[in-house]
Amino acid sequence: MAHPFLDLAPLSAAHFASVEDRVARLLGTRQDVVIMQGEALLPLEGAIRAAAGPGTTALNVITGPYGQTFGDWLRDCGATVIDLAVPFHTAVTAAQIRDAFAEHPEIDFVSLVHAEAATGNTNPVAEIGEVVRRHGALFYLDAVASVGAEPVLPDAWGVDLCVIGAQKAMGGPAGVSAVSVSERAWARMAANPRAPRRSYLSLLDWKERWIDGGRRALPHAPAQLEMLALEACVARIEADGPDTVMARHACAAAATRAGASALGGGLEPYVYEAADAAPVATTLRAPAGVVASELVARALAWDPALPLAAGGGALAKEMIRVNHYGADATRGAVQASLAALGAALAEKGLKVDLAGARRAAESAWV
Repeated sequence: MAHPFLDLAPLSAAHFASVEDRVARLLGTRQDVVIMQGEALLPLEGAIRAAAGPGTTALNVITGPYGQTFGDWLRDCGATVIDLAVPFHTAVTAAQIRDAFAEHPEIDFVSLVHAEAATGNTNPVAEIGEVVRRHGALFYLDAVASVGAEPVLPDAWGVDLCVIGAQKAMGGPAGVSAVSVSERAWARMAANPRAPRRSYLSLLDWKERWIDGGRRALPHAPAQLEMLALEACVARIEADGPDTVMARHACAAAATRAGASALGGGLEPYVYEAADAAPVATTLRAPAGVVASELVARALAWDPALPLAAGGGALAKEMIRVNHYGADATRGAVQASLAALGAALAEKGLKVDLAGARRAAESAWV
């Protein structure tokens, strides 16, 4: 018996290339776009290992857990790493990047996360990119969470390596990702004797076997289901309009922040300034004496499908995440999450205003 998920015609090289072209249009880039056959950690690690090595001096910006991981990879590659860590309740500024360059003019690589879904902040990449471009460093950007929720413009911002994933704001699969690569980045990789070759991590393999050959022969069999799902989610964004999709995420973030503030019970935004808050996830600080992970568990007991999670690691005690991205960037998901959190707080004897939270969230959705 035929099965729509199993009995698929082979994905041709031309079809694969057409999906890359649609991703490039989504990013507004003329750079090469390579779709990688794995979750976004694949191009995130592959790009660092290709472009960094002994002799590299990297400014690694840490505004959440992924920045810490990038620093580990850079050190493992033999790079000299200068960490610029800012509190997770805020964002890094272009001035801080400029100051780091002034103190360490030898910096030739900058790694940054655009939106940190794990901590709920987002960084001003356009302003930072201007500073990085003026200094001449190679600019590596993790835009996995931000793409689809806010502008991601590698060419306009001077980003040399821009990694995206489909599983968050794009509303697509987790098993496929992409990276846009500038000519400067390709040259840096080609000059790096430690860049992965003949490896699943290798971007240079894709360039030499795929791009340089005119994208006529794929290096290996593509992940068909994931590629078709990626194509479908890009088509959906195209149909709705990127501005419409981004506006929906911005409304979800504003509504969650306003509703949580009105809810009471000691709940408050984790990211202090709304301008620093990511449109993909709103993080909240649990009330004093309340363990965030326990509160989330109780809220999820009301509805396990709610987009709620506790912070990772040590943040599990104090941080609550409302992950309003993709299919959950809706009024219903926001209102249901606030209601469940309010019920869980009320169970602990804390005073909450569910009606006020509902009104505040609805008023903020404009």
